[in-house]
Amino acid sequence: MAANSILSDAQLVVNNAPFVLGPSESLPALATLPHTPTSIAAAITSHSQPQPLGVDKCNVWGTDFARLNMQQTLDLAEQIIRRGHPEYFVTANLNYLMLTEQFPRLVEVNARSAAVIADGQPIVSRSRATDKPLPCRVAGSDMIVELARLSADKGFRMFFLGAAPGVAQAAAAELTRQFPALQVAGCCSPPFRQLTAAERSELLTTIRTSRTDILLVAFGQPKGELWIHDNLSELHVPLSIQLGASFDFLAGTARRAPAVWQWLGAEWLYRALSDPRRLGPRYARNLLFFGKLKIADWFERKAIAGQCR
Repeated sequence: MAANSILSDAQLVVNNAPFVLGPSESLPALATLPHTPTSIAAAITSHSQPQPLGVDKCNVWGTDFARLNMQQTLDLAEQIIRRGHPEYFVTANLNYLMLTEQFPRLVEVNARSAAVIADGQPIVSRSRATDKPLPCRVAGSDMIVELARLSADKGFRMFFLGAAPGVAQAAAAELTRQFPALQVAGCCSPPFRQLTAAERSELLTTIRTSRTDILLVAFGQPKGELWIHDNLSELHVPLSIQLGASFDFLAGTARRAPAVWQWLGAEWLYRALSDPRRLGPRYARNLLFFGKLKIADWFERKAIAGQCR
């Protein structure tokens, strides 16, 4: 391994064999790197487009969500992995919808995804006003555990990319403790800085050669979603998913809200109270955004009522 390699500034585990590397906190910088597909990957993408997955959808606040419960999401994941064509899921909560309004590129990211999963109770509640409501919330923090269960049962390999130093490894270790048959293809925490073209290429090669079936990314929103979208053709991974704080919950570096808070749809409030300095401003912006959506809903209902008179 070269001394100036990106992996000398990261933490990496490949094929369950650890390499002690160095510090990393900024995975988000990866998302800003330019994307230049290789000719091989481009040829694969252009000449072997698969049939559409046929996922039923529900439009909520301008975003098309997959009408899937957890088991249906896992069934879709297995279908995608077995056919082998690179795809990705988007796990969208209220914060992600706000970011979609701020970053127009996310509209393209959502449209290209195999499924936009509803990871927010307000989204599910709003869908009940439509003809095809969403069945339930599918939380990313639950999905990662169920994907590990599926992978252990079916022999799929999972790669953990992102989070602070040691967190990806700890998350992988916790899932391996729960599911001893789970195959960890690798763990990597890239450094907190923008990567050079050579470093980016090395990172993609590491993932590509690890024979990964499911790539789990923890770069934060919207950087993780953008990074997956921009590098999809070079990853050669059947299924990629940005899962945010899920690594930290598994590693024990952050505490997930108790079940009763989740049931009440107040997981966001628990997190804000647990880390007000970091998360308070974010959730304050989310509340303002939610208020704007509700006002827009009210005007829409008034307009429809006026047309019916």
